[in-house]
Amino acid sequence: MAGNETKTEETVVTVLEVTDAALAKVLEVRSEEDNPQSTGLRIRITGANGPEFSYDLSFEDVSEAQADDHIYQVDDLVVIIPKKNLDDLNGATLDLPSNPMQGGLVIRNPNRPNMLEGADIELSGTPGEKLQQLLDQHINPSLAAHGGYAELKQMEGTVAHILMGGGCQGCAMSAATLRQGIEVMIAEAIPEITEVVDVTDHEAGENPFFEQ
Repeated sequence: MAGNETKTEETVVTVLEVTDAALAKVLEVRSEEDNPQSTGLRIRITGANGPEFSYDLSFEDVSEAQADDHIYQVDDLVVIIPKKNLDDLNGATLDLPSNPMQGGLVIRNPNRPNMLEGADIELSGTPGEKLQQLLDQHINPSLAAHGGYAELKQMEGTVAHILMGGGCQGCAMSAATLRQGIEVMIAEAIPEITEVVDVTDHEAGENPFFEQ
């Protein structure tokens, strides 16, 4: 980064946090690279896996970063994020898994992909009937990849009461999935529904899919 002070000043904003434990792990692995001091960690989104993004982490010489990449320093580590992924990675954290028996790294991301992007949506009937079709045809097939599902428990006028079940029950991230993922999709596909109420007992459930 030396000799590029203007670039450094413009890109000091931390988009994705890195915990101390994850930092130590990354630096340990990076030490085996040919030129570790000039090697940064590129973090990019490669797609979606149901209600979660899919990621790719790779080492890259900092000098090979693209002109529009977002580059910032976390202690001794340079983090490189593609411009197109900035919004979707903003507020995320790179960490070690909560389960010590699980290897690798995890990204805890409050943002969710749009599971309806590119989908051919045809809904008919009352708002409740449309919502049930949306759940059956588009939302639940994606949630099933994580062992979970969303169930319409009740319609009160234009207010939908949704329960997250299966692997989503007892999952600390399922509330975020509902608020930031499913609610947005319902609002886009069925604007007649004015509110979504989460009726899930998030304290219940065992062995949630998402670790926190």
